[in-house]
Amino acid sequence: MNKTGIIFDMDGTLWDSAEGVARSWTRVVNKEHDAERVITEKEIQSVMGKTMDKIAELLFPELEEQDRLTLLKHCCKDENEYLRIHGGKLYPDLEETLIELKKEYELYIVSNCQSGYIEAFLEHYGFEKYFSDIECFGNNGLQKGENIRRVADRNGLIRAVYVGDIQGDYDAATEAGLPFIHAAYGFGTINRETPLIHCLRELPEVVKEIKENYPMSRKTRIIKRMNST
Repeated sequence: MNKTGIIFDMDGTLWDSAEGVARSWTRVVNKEHDAERVITEKEIQSVMGKTMDKIAELLFPELEEQDRLTLLKHCCKDENEYLRIHGGKLYPDLEETLIELKKEYELYIVSNCQSGYIEAFLEHYGFEKYFSDIECFGNNGLQKGENIRRVADRNGLIRAVYVGDIQGDYDAATEAGLPFIHAAYGFGTINRETPLIHCLRELPEVVKEIKENYPMSRKTRIIKRMNST
């Protein structure tokens, strides 16, 4: 029997790593440029969910493109090691919810992050056992909608749902032909009416409702969407 897949966003959905990322990046920026700039937690939260090239453009606009991408690469490398050791702030009841969901569903992660970021999260908390596959922008340069579709396809998912917290997550899920659940406790809002959760403990029931009331397969949804455009 084909299981429904639940594909998660990372930041604002599973955890908030902004404080640790800001601390790590400040250290790298000051070392690389002998500067006194402080990268704030608020700054990091404001760009989470964007692809790495966009983050470099927003946070380091004073640098030439190649220089800011090089700086970002160094920041991301240091960040991965920092988070692998220190972790971030997990949203309440995360592991308990994963344990419950794993009994019935296959779990995945798709993020716009750099390579190694998801792995740092999984390794620090020992969460590898809960997730069947992961993908990110840093691995292949693909946009989130394409990576959601790629994970669904290579794992043979007939039914799947994407869980995220910002408008870009909703747009990516729609592009991939998946229903979306808004993690309303995260960083953003959604300009469409969509199922939502205020805490992770609500997720199993919302997924169950979608599964029971959403008869179309993922491929049928994509065909219908394409025919309507």
